[in-house]
Amino acid sequence: MVEAFNADLLYLLPFVAIGFCAQAIDGALGMAFGVIVNIILVGFLGIAPATASTQVHIVKCFTTAASGASHFYLGNFDKQLFFRLLIPGAIGGIAGAFLLSYVPSKIIAPFVLVYLSAIGLWILVRGLISSPKIRPPKYVSSIGATGGFLDSIGGGGWGPVATSNLLVQGAEPRTVIGTVNSAEFFLTILISATFIVNLGFGDILGPTIGLMIGGVFAAPFGAIVAKYLPKRLMFILVGIVLTLTSILAIYKSVSD
Repeated sequence: MVEAFNADLLYLLPFVAIGFCAQAIDGALGMAFGVIVNIILVGFLGIAPATASTQVHIVKCFTTAASGASHFYLGNFDKQLFFRLLIPGAIGGIAGAFLLSYVPSKIIAPFVLVYLSAIGLWILVRGLISSPKIRPPKYVSSIGATGGFLDSIGGGGWGPVATSNLLVQGAEPRTVIGTVNSAEFFLTILISATFIVNLGFGDILGPTIGLMIGGVFAAPFGAIVAKYLPKRLMFILVGIVLTLTSILAIYKSVSD
């Protein structure tokens, strides 16, 4: 019995590490958990996209709760922006979850990844050239709906779409990242429930437990980093992470 426990623990440890690293990046920069984990599950472990997206969203029910609470406690939160993102995001997320349950996402994914790569490069250039000016974002509802839809069909579109597009408009990085992470919890609950209704409970465990443990432990660290990182450095880091993860995802989709 002890040997079986040790074997299970050894099996989970890599996923704990992946979950910790992915959530630490996500909590600090407002993106990358779903993208990183989804690439590993689909690209390296051969899990079906719908199953992988379900697993990612089950994990994110817990990691986004911990991350959102940490950001709220540290003041990385904008109440008005939260509700402007959440409602359209929920509608888009549920629609995307229904679509993915019946239609493959390979057709739209490459176009989205190219777009995110371009946005990542633009954010990186803005951060390198000068300190970005802060101003209220305008196109929030459409960003929320698009982010929710792409998140459910790709397992990780909410952070890259919502965070990057709000930053491009000049929103405050710290509150954008905290608010996007907080809204993601409610969005994830709705998307996960939709997946489970359509696909059932089968095949949602396995790596899920390890990813969940690592992600929950990393959540407070990400929120602390987001609070104290300089704005210009945050733009540069967001640009690098978004560009690299998008290019990696493009490479995986082309090579498959």
